[in-house]
Amino acid sequence: MARRQPEGPPPAPIVQRLRIQYAKRGRLRFTSHRDFARAFERSLRRAEIPMAYSAGFHPHPKISYVGAAPTGVGSEAEYLEIALAERRDPEQVRAAIDAVLPPGLDMVAAVDVEDCPPGSFPEQMQASHWQLDMAAPASQVQAAFDQLLACESFMVERLTKDGRRSLDARAPIVSVSVRTDGVDPERATIGMVVRQVTPTVRPDDILTALKSVAGFAPSEPIRATRRAQGPLDDDGAVVDPLNTTLKVM
Repeated sequence: MARRQPEGPPPAPIVQRLRIQYAKRGRLRFTSHRDFARAFERSLRRAEIPMAYSAGFHPHPKISYVGAAPTGVGSEAEYLEIALAERRDPEQVRAAIDAVLPPGLDMVAAVDVEDCPPGSFPEQMQASHWQLDMAAPASQVQAAFDQLLACESFMVERLTKDGRRSLDARAPIVSVSVRTDGVDPERATIGMVVRQVTPTVRPDDILTALKSVAGFAPSEPIRATRRAQGPLDDDGAVVDPLNTTLKVM
């Protein structure tokens, strides 16, 4: 039996790839990755971006997502890559997409892949720099982290769709800094660099570990924001994957 072939011409070839940094801010941090992907594809059509498409009976725009943050977590450093069938100025593409997305899903930067550091983009996502804002005095938070960091490893359980899964919430932590909130002395701001491992260790996993090892729990839900993700330098800082001369301390 002859193999069926899609009708019409083959898809246009890829002539350019762009890497885009975007942010999830405010209430839009509750947008799931699937919701964002649908909104982003609609924005590409509305902005008339000349996307390259996959072959077959159900063509899809060529989009690759890298290291999406959990639902409910804010982020200034989400990344994706798109393939274009026509060359475009990266900044014009960024601005066109940003103009048709709702405020809070914001396109931060766009760079031609040819101008990015070499190597696999997913493999460059070695760590995340998290900011945690919580209702607890800085001294109490620091004492709890001191107990956790004194451990070589600390296993916690996470409930997943496939059941409970154990993971080490201590080993991926590279560094932690704790300071008093600039307005309220009873609130603390934590800067935390965490390696990207499998399974991914999330801020709530580390809170679970703090409660188990030190009996610590903030008096209200924390606000977690990913400030950066990318390669780790020799000082343990996360480097901007689109521009390796920039890093978040």
